Amino acid sequence: MAYWRLHYHLIWATSQRLPLLTESVERQVYGTILGKAKELGVIVHAIGGVQDHIHVAVSIPPKISVSDCVRHFKGASSHYVNHQPNAEGNFAWQEGYGALTFGDRAAQDVVAYVRNQKEHHRQNTTRTSFERMAEENDGVEIASE
Repeated sequence: MAYWRLHYHLIWATSQRLPLLTESVERQVYGTILGKAKELGVIVHAIGGVQDHIHVAVSIPPKISVSDCVRHFKGASSHYVNHQPNAEGNFAWQEGYGALTFGDRAAQDVVAYVRNQKEHHRQNTTRTSFERMAEENDGVEIASE
């Protein structure tokens, strides 16, 4: 087995940035992501979010591309939520995502930021660079599906 340390801070939004991540949906989404990560061999360090977007700090093995990992997370979680009893079937993720890399030294800060999303948004202490999900005109391209 190869030695790898590939850490990513992933961010993506609900469809049309609607407030779809209610408390009960959030539990379903987080649980599904954790299950899919285990299946893929992805290490989840933290998951956090607010009603219209989610952050996930992960280590992705080199056998899986970042885009495939996000595709699996988004697909599995929306499918699960929409197939629960009494589900309205309208839960969906917006196209695209943000992906930032981080090293071992930054891991503690990134994990804390991800875990404390609700507090950061409540107190308006978000970091702009950690909230991006689309390419902006700064010369840095953000991947989209």
